Amino acid sequence: MLSRTADHLFWMSRYTERAENTARMLNVSYETSLLPQSAAVAQEGWEGLLSISELIPAYTAKHGDVTPERVLHFMVRDGENPSSIVSCLRAARENARAVRGALTTEIWETQNQTWLELQRLLKGDAYERDPGQFFEWVKYRSHLSRGVTLGTMLQDEAFHFLRMGTFLERSDNTARLLDVKFHAVKKDFFGRASERNQENDFYHWSAILRSVSAFEVYRKVYRDVITPGRVADLLILRRDMPRSLHASMREVVDNLAVLANDHSSETQRRAGRLLADLQYGRIDEILSTGLHAFLTQFLDRVNDLGGGISRNFLVANGD
Repeated sequence: MLSRTADHLFWMSRYTERAENTARMLNVSYETSLLPQSAAVAQEGWEGLLSISELIPAYTAKHGDVTPERVLHFMVRDGENPSSIVSCLRAARENARAVRGALTTEIWETQNQTWLELQRLLKGDAYERDPGQFFEWVKYRSHLSRGVTLGTMLQDEAFHFLRMGTFLERSDNTARLLDVKFHAVKKDFFGRASERNQENDFYHWSAILRSVSAFEVYRKVYRDVITPGRVADLLILRRDMPRSLHASMREVVDNLAVLANDHSSETQRRAGRLLADLQYGRIDEILSTGLHAFLTQFLDRVNDLGGGISRNFLVANGD
């Protein structure tokens, strides 16, 4: 496969996943903001959302003070923000258009229709009238894109580049979400119980779970009160949790193995090593050394892995 084609497929899936992740975080932040809480706590929530994507400097330069309305505009409509929903879905559609010949008709039509419908939704008042419903629509379109890919595409190299992009992006986002949300308890988390009141704790941790569609999963797995350590365990080490770091890295490693070439042995080794750390890790060991340190290192390794994939498959091979 041409490296240029692989690059478009890889980034098409990453941008689609990124749009969904952004919608998930915005939806939880919006719903949480409707709960009774102090202005300071609400402010921390919106600042945390910007921090997840490392966008506080860019936001501040453009909008100044952090307010819910400005953050929503910046993360949904702002075409100059590369992490906004508009920017991500536009980039996904542009990458899809560049490789239409490598996609089925259904996949292309899904991407194109998503972009056209997004423009219609934002021109009207549907988004302002019910932001929550709009975020659900973004999630649905991402689910539809993955479903159509699985249901119609030959499982060749193109398919595996799409899958690898999706899960590399997902692992990055889940780690960022965990890092920022655990940091919000005002200290690096070492497995100690929170000192805040239990009601606030419940809303804080359940919001994290809902942002990755894991609230019902948590109840099924643990059948007990929500505790920070178990939230971390579910979203880091559980292979059977679809958006966990372990599950996402398993998919990256499996797709890398299928795509392996003469240049990729070192990238495969690093991916396998990262997966092994998740596969054989224990949450008490991770928490004993500090969750922030673990997640920071994980993000560095995922970024390094993305660079290796780019060198091995998307650039170095030439056209």
